[in-house]
Amino acid sequence: MSLVQSAEDARDIYQEAFLRVWRNLRDFRFEASFQSWLYRIVANLCLDVLRKRKARGHASGLTGNGRVAPDALDILPEPRAEADPARALFSRELGERVRSALKGLTSRERLVFELRHFHGMRLKQIGEVLGASEEAAKNCLFRATQKMRQALGDFL
Repeated sequence: MSLVQSAEDARDIYQEAFLRVWRNLRDFRFEASFQSWLYRIVANLCLDVLRKRKARGHASGLTGNGRVAPDALDILPEPRAEADPARALFSRELGERVRSALKGLTSRERLVFELRHFHGMRLKQIGEVLGASEEAAKNCLFRATQKMRQALGDFL
């Protein structure tokens, strides 16, 4: 949901992911964890949706009822901020700036950045999800982090 920014697309990806798992379960090799395999299926489906959207020239972040879809920044609020109004304002402004900076990343960079920083995955597991090496995941994360630092540099 946080990557595709559309409740409808997220539901479609959810259904398609489990259909693919069901169809391909007999081919699952136990070289990687089941979680990595499932993440890889979902990540590839998300990237496919984002590529199709980019090819069509639009990037809707609206849900079916016209509201903006929640992302990881909405789902993981900073609880102590509500006690201090100044801190709450800073937290909201920071969240908006981070969302804006995330839009400046490529789909793959955003996926790697979110898997690492919002889901706490290790680089080796991210590499497995992407079907790439740990080093490739590390390089992609480095590029994403540099872009985020550049976009947020004057704010932090």
